[in-house]
Amino acid sequence: MSAAVPTVPAVRATPERAAEMKESLSEIRQRVEAAAAKASSPSGKPLLVAVSKYKPASDVLACYEDGQRDFGENYVQELVDKAAQLPQDIRWHFIGTLQSNKAKILASIPNLYAIQTVTSTKAASALNKALPADRPTPLNILLQVNTSGEDAKSGVAPLSATDPADAEEGGSTELVQLARHILAECPRLRLQGLMTIGALAAFLASAERPNEDFARLVATRDALHAALARAGFPPEEGKWGEGGRLLLSMGMSSDFEAALAAGSDIVRVGTGIFGSRPKKEEIKAQ
Repeated sequence: MSAAVPTVPAVRATPERAAEMKESLSEIRQRVEAAAAKASSPSGKPLLVAVSKYKPASDVLACYEDGQRDFGENYVQELVDKAAQLPQDIRWHFIGTLQSNKAKILASIPNLYAIQTVTSTKAASALNKALPADRPTPLNILLQVNTSGEDAKSGVAPLSATDPADAEEGGSTELVQLARHILAECPRLRLQGLMTIGALAAFLASAERPNEDFARLVATRDALHAALARAGFPPEEGKWGEGGRLLLSMGMSSDFEAALAAGSDIVRVGTGIFGSRPKKEEIKAQ
């Protein structure tokens, strides 16, 4: 997609802020590259998504001018507003809680590249219905998995190699059903992978042992591969993932290096690039 002129051009960052952003982005890129080299990921170079939640469009533009193209947003309206101000060859990733009634708004953003937080067939169907027929490529979808089992986190339950072979009985688990629904009923969506937000406890313990949430998502991906193949969607048909495997989005500013070591393909880094964020209450008060 070419860099079309934005509807409302973004205000540029000050030279000082732009230099600060360039330095932070360079440091994160170097750390991602070093961690990926140690991990020897089968997918090759991992994707860095710069999470610009609560940050001005001028910050995004400064990173864009330093070559960054993938950006993540948590809130629908903030994404809509920024997309209207910024170059249209940016690849936007929605990483916030997805409500079905917001599907139409999200689907109207022409350079929305991926939604990483799909958790229901209802939301998937709403997105598929809302996407314009002339969209040149399907919208990438990642299914959010609640690997920690925390009530406060969204996501479907994970799978494991020791679970009952649900796919042999037609695919009884929520995750398998959701994946199969997208593949069979949502032609405007592309099942790209799985995403998780790990628990703080798993992060704190990961200094002594591998992160349990990351290991659980890897196991879930492997089990889902097998389930989809048994359900009639083998990897060689190329209907899901990339290169015959579902991608994994795990790891944020505090733990992306551990995530890459565990096999992550996509890392979502916000404060490591943009600095600390104001609290939501402070944004509302402005």
